[in-house]
Parts: sequence; C-alpha cells; structure tokens
Amino acid sequence: MKKLLAAVLLACPCAAAAQAAASDPLLDALKTELARSVAGLANAEAAPLYYLGYEAYDRTSYSLSARLGALYSEDDSRSRQLDVDARAGSPELDNTHEVKGANSSGNSKQQEYFNLPVEDDPAPLRAEVWSLTDRAYKAAQDQYAKVKMNKSVTAEEEDKSDDFTREGGAVFYEKASFPEIDKAKFRVMARRLSEKFKPYDFLYSSEVRLIADTVNRYMVNSESSSIVTGNTYVRFMYSLYTRTPDGMDLSRLKIYDSDRPGEVPDEAAIAKDIDDSIAELKALRAAPPEQPYSGPVLLDSRAAGVFFHEILGHRMEGHRQKSEDSGQTFAKKVGQPIMPSFLSVYDDPSQYRYGSQFLRGFYRFDDEAVPARKAVLVDKGVLKGFLMGRSPIKNFPVSNGHGRRSDGHGAVARMGNLIVVSTMTVPYAELRRALVREVKKARKPYGLIVSDIAGGFTITDRYLPQSFSVSVTMGYKIYADGRPDEPVRGLNLIGTPLQTFARILLTGDDYGVFNGTCGAESGWVPVSAVAPSLLFSEIETEKVQKSNDRPPVLKPPFTDTRP
Repeated sequence: MKKLLAAVLLACPCAAAAQAAASDPLLDALKTELARSVAGLANAEAAPLYYLGYEAYDRTSYSLSARLGALYSEDDSRSRQLDVDARAGSPELDNTHEVKGANSSGNSKQQEYFNLPVEDDPAPLRAEVWSLTDRAYKAAQDQYAKVKMNKSVTAEEEDKSDDFTREGGAVFYEKASFPEIDKAKFRVMARRLSEKFKPYDFLYSSEVRLIADTVNRYMVNSESSSIVTGNTYVRFMYSLYTRTPDGMDLSRLKIYDSDRPGEVPDEAAIAKDIDDSIAELKALRAAPPEQPYSGPVLLDSRAAGVFFHEILGHRMEGHRQKSEDSGQTFAKKVGQPIMPSFLSVYDDPSQYRYGSQFLRGFYRFDDEAVPARKAVLVDKGVLKGFLMGRSPIKNFPVSNGHGRRSDGHGAVARMGNLIVVSTMTVPYAELRRALVREVKKARKPYGLIVSDIAGGFTITDRYLPQSFSVSVTMGYKIYADGRPDEPVRGLNLIGTPLQTFARILLTGDDYGVFNGTCGAESGWVPVSAVAPSLLFSEIETEKVQKSNDRPPVLKPPFTDTRP
C-alpha cells in the first residue's frame, strides 16, 4: 500500500500554476463572436438559446514511421477545429434530450464542427465561428421541436432529471508548447529498430512509429468561462503481425507513452523488447488454437487495467444510468456491494503521473468547462457513485468533471484515469501459486494467465445481453502438475459484470499502468487505467472469429533464398 499512496501524491505536473493570459487572437475571436451571438440569438426564435459554448482544438503534430529499415512516412502538421454546443429550451428540457421509440436513431452525439484558419487573422477566424454558430443554432431549434413532439406522445421517463446543469464560469490559461524533437535521432532509431524484423520469414508486416501531438483546447461559453489548457502526448511504438496456417491473424504491439520525447526508452531497451515480442509471436504461431474454457484465470496488472476499463468503467458513465436505451446495470445498486470488500475504484483525471509513469488520461478541465475532479466509484466493494458530466441523473445532480468528447461529438461522461486499489495483495509469485491451488481445487488440468489484452467491447444497450468480450493477445496455460507453461492463442474472455467481479479472489502488489485511446459515442479520448494483477476463481473463454485466408504463398523477398 505504501507504494500506491506515494504514487497518488504526484497529482500534478510541476508547472501547475496557470499562466498569465497574454493577448491571444484565437481566444479573443471566440470571445467576441460568442458575445455577439448570445446577444443576437438568445431570443431570436420561440425556443430561447439558453446556452452557447465554443471549444477550439489547436493541434501541432509530428509523426514518422519505418518498415524493414526504410523510412515510410514523415509528417509535420498544424490544424485547428471548432465545436459549437448550442442548447435551445432550458436546462430542464433542451434539444439534447433523449428521443424515445422509433425515432431514437435521432439521438446522435454528433454536433457542428469545422476547421478554423491556423493563422491568427481575426476576420477569417470570426467568419468561420459565425458560420458554424448559425448551423448549430438552426440544428438545435430543429432538434428541440422533435424532442417536444416526442415527449408528448411517449411514456413518462423513470429518471426525470434535467438535461443540463448550471456551472459557474471558470477562468484559466495554460498553453502547452510543442516539445523539441531530435528528428534526426528518431529517424535513425526507427530505421535500425524496424530492420530487426527483417530476418524472420513468418513476419508478414511490421512497423515502428513515433507520434507526437500537442493539443491546446480553447473553451468559452455563455456562463463566462474562458479556459485555455494544453496537453502533449508522445507515443513510440512497434507492431508485428503474422498469420497461422489455419488462417488466424496474430500480432504483438508495444507502446511507450509519455508527454516528453526524452522519456522514450533508449534504443537498446526497445531492441530487447522487440526480441521478446518476436519470440512471443513465434511461440503463439506454433501453438494450437485454444478451445473454449471455464476455470481459474490470472490477469496480469496491465491486462487487469484494460479489463476494469472495459467491464466496469463504461457502466459507471452517468448518462447510461438514465438513458432509456441503456441496460443500467448499476443504476439501482448505489450503496450495495458489487465486488469484494478489499477492492476500491476511483477515477481521477487530475492525476498527472502514477509513480514515474505518465498517465494519458490526465487533464485539468473536461470538455464542458468543468474542473477535473476525483470521482469515487467503489469504496471497499460498495458502489458509491458515477462518472458525471453536465447531464444530471437522479441523486447525482452535479458534474464531477468527466464530460468528454473529441471534435465533432457532443460530450458525455467518460473515464480519465481509472484507478483500482486493493487491500488484499500478495507478491506476484504467491498469486501464481494461488492460481495453481485454484486449478487443483476446481479439478482442472490447467489455468490461464493472461498477460496482454488488445481491448474488446462491453454491451450496454438494453436490447442486447449485458455482457463483455475482451481479446486476449498473449496468454499461457499453467498446468497443475507442474508441466512447463504453454502459450495459447485464439480466445476471448467473456461474461457478465456482476458475476465476474464477484469471482475476484486475490490481487497482486504489482500495480501496472495501461495507457490508451478509448472510443465511444462521444468520440476518441485518451485514457489510462491502473490496477494490480487479479486472480479469478472462474472466467469463461470463447474462440475468436478468424479469417480463412492462407498465409502468403511465397516468403518475403528478403528471406527467400531461391533465385
């Protein structure tokens, strides 16, 4: 526990103080056009425009990729996009209200967005803002009419919460600068590392990539918010792919995440990881396809983070608790135990690092101009609350700073940094011995250790089974009789959340970090998850869907010794 508590103290980057707001042409243009639009449009139609918000994304990016020793692409780019959130009606009922019944396909989270000039000329900047505001305003009026009609002909909702919360205007200014990147160094490094895949004739595709993005978000709204906040994301990654004779595609992928190019591991360390990944993929390719299994499973820490993100996190998103289309798995379980008492879960997007590891889900303000706040979801096994944006639900009337989106989407409650804490931990070696004991107890020949999960999906729609399926990309059979471990391929972990969480028996003391990008109805957002390794008494697996394509007929040209 001491290790975890020490890590939590590193909640903010060193440069935590907001900068002095110097003259910023983009911010000035947004503020000027907002004031003009609010004054002119507030009561221009029967349904008043009670809220107007702008969010502009100013992106600077650099990327390169290499394959088999050659540079394949290199790109510098700069772009700006603008989102407009226009709300007609009132906070109690507005154009974002869920449409029920046959017309529910109209519940789109899309919203008006467009490119802005990257130059700071006020006239073209304001012209684009004006044009986009006009489109968003008209769309809001049209959708509000549909909402009013739908409410008059459909059944009463169970959760009668308002559509939007009122917030005080926040003022904050802290831009991020695009980092200095030694491009020559990374070109050489990418070429050399990508050449390591060349000698292996079973590798049919491989790549090494560097991606660096700095995103400065500008938010102004009719509540007097004026926020500029920036994040930098640096990813160095490699991937390798093969196909088995029975037509199954297999891959290994490793990503190094930070916000500083200088934290990318050195070439020797990455080269060693590549050697390990090649050996893993070769062993996977030689393994027989896995048959469906039900029994004890140990999830290694990083895989456990992905698991909690997919299986629990998405069901903790506040808007899903009142949506008529959602399965609402946990909506009525506040105050009830939903997992063992030694587990607690919270989401804290204000946490910048976990120990020395950068957390990709860090942000200062969400996409609804609300400060990022820690949300306690589960305390000692008992459900305490939900991730909340500005769409309130019964008994949870305010946002906790989790309204998120990518450009072109309306914000909904989403995860940031999901943290799992256990008070029943043992060293990993003991956790593995506990797995073997459970295998013997269940009278199974073997158990499973899952070391890597590529992702998956969890079904939250009411008209479908409330189940999950996550893809295992690296796992091993652990035999009860002491035989050597064997790699397994071709399986998904499946189940339902309530049963699965109840089967967690014990955790490791080896907290690991997952950094990724999560897709949902409000777009793609950067996220992180921290969890210890988990031992389950039972999880079920199923075979993965595979193609029937054969591997390439000829070997790659650089490994084919024939003339």
